[in-house]
Amino acid sequence: MSRQFQIKAVPSSWIEKQGHRLDCGPYMSGAMEAREILSQLPARKDHLQNLTKGGMSGIINAGRITRLWVDDYQHGYPFLSSTDILQADLSTISHIAKSVARQNSQLLIKDRWTLITRSGSIGRMAYSRADMNGMACTEDVLRVIPDESKVKPGYIYAYLGTKFGLPIVTSGTYGSIITHLEPHHIADLPVPRLGAVEDEAHELIQQAADLRTEASQLIAEQVKTLEEEIAGGTIAWEHNKPQAFSIEARTVSGFANRLDAFHHIGFVGEAEKKANVPLIDIADVAAALRPPIFKRVHVQEGGYEFLGGADVMTMGQKSEDRISAKTKHIDKFIVKQGQVLFQCVGQRYGIFGRPTLANRNLIGKAVSEHQIRITPHDLKDAGYVFTYLATGFGLRFLLKNSSGTSIPVLQEDGARRIQIYWPDAKKRHQISAIAEKAWENRARAVELEEEARSLVERAIEEGGR
Repeated sequence: MSRQFQIKAVPSSWIEKQGHRLDCGPYMSGAMEAREILSQLPARKDHLQNLTKGGMSGIINAGRITRLWVDDYQHGYPFLSSTDILQADLSTISHIAKSVARQNSQLLIKDRWTLITRSGSIGRMAYSRADMNGMACTEDVLRVIPDESKVKPGYIYAYLGTKFGLPIVTSGTYGSIITHLEPHHIADLPVPRLGAVEDEAHELIQQAADLRTEASQLIAEQVKTLEEEIAGGTIAWEHNKPQAFSIEARTVSGFANRLDAFHHIGFVGEAEKKANVPLIDIADVAAALRPPIFKRVHVQEGGYEFLGGADVMTMGQKSEDRISAKTKHIDKFIVKQGQVLFQCVGQRYGIFGRPTLANRNLIGKAVSEHQIRITPHDLKDAGYVFTYLATGFGLRFLLKNSSGTSIPVLQEDGARRIQIYWPDAKKRHQISAIAEKAWENRARAVELEEEARSLVERAIEEGGR
């Protein structure tokens, strides 16, 4: 793979303003140009630290912690990694012991904060919403806590994510192998005061956050209700993780062609024991498709936006990659209405098997062959299929047919054999409608955030009027 070089001439005054830094980062990111535009803006500018709670103490690097994981959620807090803050679904994240949080009070976060990744891939941001309130969060994420008596929190988040704020944030990074961002690097970041625009941007961001919270609640409620219907009452899983240890004696008569323990006992076997309703093969009610392995021909313009499995799971469901429209079998990669997608390659304790319902934010984009598509014969059932696969039963029966120990894989044939509960059409369609509403909420939230950033960018470009 050939390297791409960038060449740019910069005035010596820029080097002086950057404290005589000679690494390329601050000068190639667009930060200096952004600062120049902001300096010419007639609107008042405040330093970020003057708008955060307690000044510099409102921009937090929580500091290193000892990770002590717990399986009993009563003794732990959900723990957000630098990847988790960008995820649409937080229901499956790991829990860290409450004792760790007691040793470091800065570990827990609250809603309406801006979260910024500060190590590795720097500058990825999330607006902390109500369902994240009280969760623990990695030290690899900066917390920006707004002083709400001075500025609306949604505006701070929207501005920092614009083409003016983001380059300045990322320009403060240091390190050549593993880059880092510290609070003092963004403390003097200029924040233009835009009057009514700030209120509008905040309302858009807060509405997006509320929609995402509602979506998660709707899905969680439906998943819980469906699980209990399948189990015939309240359910408590004994094996919460696919890699949970289990010992059990089984007769070989029912083993068919599989002798691996995972296929029969423990995480999977528990679902078979606790299901108290009739189950059918998903192939009876839906088609399964895994697109073929293909040669990726990347293009700069045109073609299709191309998402990997991890991209599909994020709130934005976006990628900077594009593949050629002339790609062989390209139609098989394009997401269509009524499809339910899930990762079919990777570790079973990761995103493997976590379902996504196609919404208007995803439809029409190309997605990796590592995501299987399930398309029900009646598209009105798509939301139900998604909800079922999001239950403990759905995940266990999905993983049951995967094979391999180093990098497990689920092929099309295995996907067709997923056992599914299939109640009457009225109930399925009721559940589907709620799932579709939740995923449309998530799609609308993406649009609202983009609208907020565009609003702020236009105001700056027009001179703050």
